[in-house]
This record gives sequence, structure tokens and C-alpha cells, in this order.
Amino acid sequence: MNEIRFDSEYITLGQMLKMIGAIDSGGMARPFLQMNTVFVNGEAEDRRGKKLRTGDVVLIPQHGKFKLIGPEA
Repeated sequence: MNEIRFDSEYITLGQMLKMIGAIDSGGMARPFLQMNTVFVNGEAEDRRGKKLRTGDVVLIPQHGKFKLIGPEA
């Protein structure tokens, strides 16, 4: 499992997709989520604005599984 580190209270799913290189720009988040099933803590998620916080686990097929590590960790 890969770790994603961030320095704020939360990041959005769209921001995370950019961080891991799954998309090149924020405008690509919605089409990416329409064409790919992404799981946040085991549940399918299609909202690019979904807030991700420390401890969340995100599974993105063809990209991997990621655990979020924020500033409080």
C-alpha cells in the first residue's frame, strides 16, 4: 500500500488523482471517475470533491491502493 502525504486538514479525491498522476488536470477528474470505479474505505465513490482525511484508504484499479497521511499523523 502506498502512502499519500498532505499538509492540510483534508484533500479532495480530485486532488489525490492529480497527486498520483492518474489525471493531468482537475478538469479530468469527473470523466476519470465516470469511466473508473474508485473505492474509498471499501465503498465506491464518484464525487471528485469527496474529502479525504488521514487514515482513509483509496483503491484505484490500475493505479494501486493508497493510505492518506495528513499533518496530524
